[in-house]
Amino acid sequence: MDDGGWGYDSTMSLTLDFIGIVTTDLAASLAFYRELGLEIPADADGEAHVEAVPPGGMRIGWDTLETIQGFDPAYEVPTGSHRVAFAFQAGSPAEVDTVFAKLTAGGATARVEPWDAFWGQRYATVMDPDGNAVDIYAPLPGS
Repeated sequence: MDDGGWGYDSTMSLTLDFIGIVTTDLAASLAFYRELGLEIPADADGEAHVEAVPPGGMRIGWDTLETIQGFDPAYEVPTGSHRVAFAFQAGSPAEVDTVFAKLTAGGATARVEPWDAFWGQRYATVMDPDGNAVDIYAPLPGS
């Protein structure tokens, strides 16, 4: 099998297990992701590192900028457009609109207004408090 030049060793047993977000405002970031349904304890807002396990089992975590710079002093917050996007599947096309409206009413920046995408999904994008894109989508009826 062609490894694309990356040197992948098929005998390795790596599993993608964790997505981490570096945040400059932990409380705001956690509040945003709570609105998306992640169960994060209210007392976590003052921590330096927080993790949640949404349905599906992959862990998502948040680290304050100070935490990251504590072991990587050269770390700098990226500038420009977002470098990562997260996607949350909604239960219905109507829920995409509802969640989008709730998040933007709460201060999230709208990136892409809800629309019926040609690939068969109701789709929208908002930006989290740290500038990461968060897509919200649901299959359209008949797709």
